[in-house]
Formats: sequence, C-alpha cells, structure tokens
Amino acid sequence: MSFYSQVKRFLVGESLPTSAHAEERLSKAAALAVLSSDALSSVAYATEEILLVLVAAGSAALGWSVPISVAIVLLLGIVVFSYRQTIRAYPMGGGSYIVARENLGLIPGLVAGGSLMIDYILTVTVSVSAGTAALTSAIPELQKWTVPLCLIFVFLLMVANLRGVRESGQLFMIPTYTFVISIFILIGVGFYQQATGHIPENYPDLPVKESVSLFFVLNAFSRGCTALTGVEAISDGVLAFKKPESKNARTTLLFMGEILGIMFLGITLLTNAYHIVPKVGQTETVVSLLGRQILGENNPFYYFIQVATLLILLLAANTSFADFPRLCYFLARDGFLPRQLALLGDRLVYSNGVIFLSVCAGVLIVIFGGQVNAVIPLYAVGVFTSFTLSQAGMVRRWFKERTSGWRASALMNGIGAIATTVVLGVIVATKFLEGAWLVVVAIPLLVTLFIAIRRHYKYVAERLSLEGIAPRSHIPRPKTDTVTHPAVVVVGQLNRGTLEALDYARSIADEIVAISVDIGTTDREKLQKRWQQLEADIPLVILDSPYRSVISPIVDFVSEFEDRHAGVLSTVIIPAFVTRNWWEGILHNQTAVFLKAKLRARKSRVVTTVRYYL
Repeated sequence: MSFYSQVKRFLVGESLPTSAHAEERLSKAAALAVLSSDALSSVAYATEEILLVLVAAGSAALGWSVPISVAIVLLLGIVVFSYRQTIRAYPMGGGSYIVARENLGLIPGLVAGGSLMIDYILTVTVSVSAGTAALTSAIPELQKWTVPLCLIFVFLLMVANLRGVRESGQLFMIPTYTFVISIFILIGVGFYQQATGHIPENYPDLPVKESVSLFFVLNAFSRGCTALTGVEAISDGVLAFKKPESKNARTTLLFMGEILGIMFLGITLLTNAYHIVPKVGQTETVVSLLGRQILGENNPFYYFIQVATLLILLLAANTSFADFPRLCYFLARDGFLPRQLALLGDRLVYSNGVIFLSVCAGVLIVIFGGQVNAVIPLYAVGVFTSFTLSQAGMVRRWFKERTSGWRASALMNGIGAIATTVVLGVIVATKFLEGAWLVVVAIPLLVTLFIAIRRHYKYVAERLSLEGIAPRSHIPRPKTDTVTHPAVVVVGQLNRGTLEALDYARSIADEIVAISVDIGTTDREKLQKRWQQLEADIPLVILDSPYRSVISPIVDFVSEFEDRHAGVLSTVIIPAFVTRNWWEGILHNQTAVFLKAKLRARKSRVVTTVRYYL
C-alpha cells in the first residue's frame, strides 16, 4: 500500500461496499443534526443582524426587532410547510434544481442549482469564519492566525464528511443538541427572571442617525432573513434518511422549523426585554451579552453556552457538506458539471463534491481574509432565489397534475413563492451595493458554464456514438496450441473508440479478451446484446466491483492474465479519446492515465493506448 493510501485510510477509514449504502442512512435525530445545523445556528447571529440596522435610528427603534422577528417566523412557517409539500411530491428528493427544472424549464432549473451552489459555498465560508471569530475574540493572540485557523477547520469538516454519512451524523449530534438545549435553558431562565422583575428598566440613550422608514425596516428584515438559510437542506437530502425517507424527512423538517422558530423568537423577545444593544465592530455577540445579563459574569453555564455556540457555528457548515455534494451529483448526472462529481467515494459519499466544496470555501476564506462582515452581504441571495423558483415550480406542478388536495397544496406553495419573491427583492435592493451584486452577476455566469459543459458532453457523445454502425460479422478466431501474443482490451464504454482499439488488437494478437468493470451501474444485458452484434468473435468479461473501483479489478485481472501467459509479452490495450482542447480533459475521469500508472507500478511491460481524436 502506498503512503497516500495509508494516509487516506487513516483519515477516512476502510472502503465500504455498495451493498452497505442502505446502512449509511440517518435517523431523524441524526438528520436533524446533520441537515439542520446551518438553520439552527442562525439564531446565534440573526437577531444581532436586525439590531445592528435598528440601532442607527436610536433606542426607540430597537422595539421594531420584535415585529420584524415575528414576520420572519411567519415566513419560516410558510417556507417549512411549502417544502413539506415538495417532499410529498418528490419522495426521492426534491431539491430546488430538480423541482424548477421539471416544472419551469431548463434555465430556471440551472438558475436554482447555481444559486444553491453559491449559497452552500458561502455558508461554509460564513460559518467557519464566524466560529473562528468567536475563538479569536476569546483569545486575541490568535487573531493573526485567522485564515490558517479557518482553513484547518474546513479541512477537519472535510475529513469528517469523507468518513461517511453515518459517522458524520454521530459526530455532529452532540454539539448540535448541546447548543439547542443550552439556548432553551437560557430562554427559560430569561423569561423567569423577566417575570420576577430582574431586568434593566430602560435602553441606554442612543443617538439617532437615521429615521425609521419603510426601506429602513425592510433592510433590517432582510438582514434577519439569514435565519432561513439552510431550511431547504432537508428537502435536498431526503435520500440521506432511513426508510420511509419522505415521511422521516417531512417530520424532521417540521421539528426543525419549530425549534428554530422558538429559539429565534425567544432570543429576540429577551433581547428586547433586557434592552441589549449591540455595537458595530464589537467582538461580543448579542447571545453573549444576553447570557451575561441573565446568568451573570462568572456563571459557568455562560461559558458553556459560548462554547456550544462556537461549536454550532463551526458545524453549521456541515449542512452544506451534506447537501452540496448531492446537488453536484444531480447536476453532474444531467451533464452540467464534471462527471467525477457523480461518483460515490470509498465511504459511500460523493467525495469529489466534498473536496470541491472545501476548496471553493478555502479560496473565499483566503480572498476575504476570514472576515464574516465581508461575506455577509453576499449571503441569502442564492438561497431565496432557489426558494422562489422551487415554490413557483411546485405551483405549476399542482396545476398540471391536479392530484387529490392539489388546490390547498398549490395555495401553500403559491403563498411561499410570493413571500420569498418579495424577500428576494428586498435582499437584492438593500444589499446590492454592499456586495450582493457579486452573486447577481455570478449566477448567470455559472448557468453559462453549466450550458457549456453540457454542450461539450453532447458533442463527445455524438462523436463516439455507434448510431449508424451496422452489425459486424467477424470470423471466429481459431484457438492455437501456442499463444505468442495475448492481449487484453479494456472496455469502458462500447463506442467508436473501443471498436478501433479492438480492431487494433485483432491486428497484433492471437488471443484477445475484452474486460469491462461494473461498479453497479452497468446494464449487462444491453451491453452483452450490443457486444454480440459488433464483436462476437472476442469474449467479453464483465468484472464486478463491489467497492466501485475501476482500476483495481482491471489491474488484478491483468496480473492473473499475464501469469497465465508467462514467457510471452502480453499487451494491455486501453482505448482513450482525445478532446479538442486540453482544458476539456478536466471534464473527464482520465481513467486511462491512472490505469497506466497503476499498471506501471505492477510492472506490466506492454501497455498501449489507442487514441480516438474527437
């Protein structure tokens, strides 16, 4: 085993067979921790975001935080019940991309998919940066190491998620539920003290810098809507649940909405009752200020809440690690992202998607210096875009199918679409100049990239297609007593490039065997039928790969084949198509390159590549 393989096994663990996929599912309790950590953690800063806007209008304006929070909780309820309808209609997973594409068309679907991708990347960036800020605020000496610390936390989250769905669920349950319970205790103690009169009587006197206007209130509302980020994650991750998936997902979504609504509204009410005033640029959060007021300066439980908040902010990024790879899988499956993102890794997670997310978040952390305030203006545009398109798509679906109870369902999704459209407009209008324009520009650029990738895959498929090739009849190859030049032809897919490689094998070899690897996705009957029409004179051996590796079964077969033909030179023939431009090769698995490297390590002596130029 190579050094890389040893390190990988130590960090990620042993490979799991595809048959264990059903076991790598989440219970409702574990799913709440894995898929809702982003939404639940937002109570640590959503109220603060509202107050940071309101303080500009003086002490009297801070009372607006309560009705604004009530409006956000009502919006949360609308979104939760709307997504419950989506899960019911799409029991195998109804993310915004799938719903919008099926019901509104290709471009709206890609806009929804691109919006969610951006939001998931920003979620990791914001969550890790916020958690690191909490740490560096407590230990100022670490502030100069902000970016390296952020990158370390991203790496640790990546490794935890590469270990598999079930292990990451078990890992994140304790911090998530610790945070939820600690906030509920804080709220309970706070209301008890309020009932017994142990609260400050007045707000401090604040200077009035702005007047209260509709735009001003809407700006505070849009800031508080960060509380809704991550709500769609359960709808995207239905297939991560144990059976019955859709029922468990709907129940978990309802629990998540109730817990989030109670915590968010409770903190806002207490912040208003205890006259908590955040200051722009201060390091201490509203939750910390509230904890000091309710619990006292040196109460151990205050520090316990701070640690729990730190952990949940760091782990909030896990919602993206759970759903971003699945979204990439759907887009890659449909040809809009590199196909590598559709492959299951050793631990039955979409490992390439996890790594891709980590790299993107790491780049943003470096660009923005790990500063939360620099990234926040970009936040929530993507998620409300996907909210709107998903709900609009569901309305059209109900009107088209008209199944039992469709009117009530269409009404619920219609209200959700209207509400999220209004909020999206408010967010774009209030945050555009602060940085939201970057996301507004990035979404169409991403959609253009999706379409270009799809166009490339379509071109490749047309060039390699066997359409128009008539059945070929080859004279059966006579068996000889002495084999002087045996050959193995690696068949990835039966296409024009493969036919040329097989024709080359006939020209040099007196014994030929073709091999193909089934990682669980091959239609064996269809492949064998087409093989008999085109290459009946050469036997085709289909190798099982329960661990989804393409390289290892081929290398093992070649080793056995060369051992059976000791004393002569065996040729391994690998078909490979060559793209028009070098950068297009990034969109393909490069199996031929990795296979040749592995065969060279195993000391296979003759390895030939038959190139097919596109």
